[in-house]
Amino acid sequence: MNEWDLFEPVAQGPAERGPRNHRLRRGIYLLPSFLTVANLLCGYYAVLATLKGGVADLDNAARAIGFAILFDALDGRVARATGTNTEFGKQFDSLADMISFGIAPAFLAFAWGVRGMLQSDAGPARHVYPLGWLVSFAFVICCAWRLARFNVHGMAPGGSRYFAGMPTPAAAGMIAAMVHAWKPPLEDWRWAVAWLALVAALAALMASTVRFYSFKDIPWTRRQPSLAIVLIGLLVWSIVVYSEVVLLLIAGSYTASGVTLHFVRVARHRHAARTA
Repeated sequence: MNEWDLFEPVAQGPAERGPRNHRLRRGIYLLPSFLTVANLLCGYYAVLATLKGGVADLDNAARAIGFAILFDALDGRVARATGTNTEFGKQFDSLADMISFGIAPAFLAFAWGVRGMLQSDAGPARHVYPLGWLVSFAFVICCAWRLARFNVHGMAPGGSRYFAGMPTPAAAGMIAAMVHAWKPPLEDWRWAVAWLALVAALAALMASTVRFYSFKDIPWTRRQPSLAIVLIGLLVWSIVVYSEVVLLLIAGSYTASGVTLHFVRVARHRHAARTA
């Protein structure tokens, strides 16, 4: 026997081994659920911070949605890595996503971009306010639609490389990144209309069948070159130091990439149909 054998249950029988393994399995199942609860907590806090309505509160709400995206990415990967993905966890995660990436960003989009119109003296501003809650509600509906469709149909046809429709965390992240980068709420009704157009476009992208890259074909668990580790480290450092600019660039680039690739595919299909 060497020193490492002291930590191995070598001579345990079934009666001794069973309860311990059962507790271990139960703990593993709780780990992805704990991450889902953390996601839900961030969404709940984002709603409460939005209701307070200060500039710092709205920024904190945007940050909370960003952390919810992180927890949402982790819970699925942890569940798959530990073999603890269940139908219950799938539905629980969808309900948490509905709060964090549907209701919370809709509240934030309305409070940051539209609520200031109540204090504006401009005539058109009065019409922007009812338009704002209508667009925000449409965002919530499209988020629920997107989550339900994903639970039924899964990824886009042809593998797991692409999502069918914009992922709800990406749409919520675009709203949060804009608020985090700009900070003060909008007061000009023209900017408010442009903001609502963006929110409506994000809602439409969630309900659409436009393909967005899923990053699921990247071998995260395999050995990576040193350069990749350095680049990841630089990305994390830039997010910590220059979060306003970097997060907005990431969110905007991901949104633009899906739309651009969609138009490229449509153009290719039309060109192929003409030459056929």
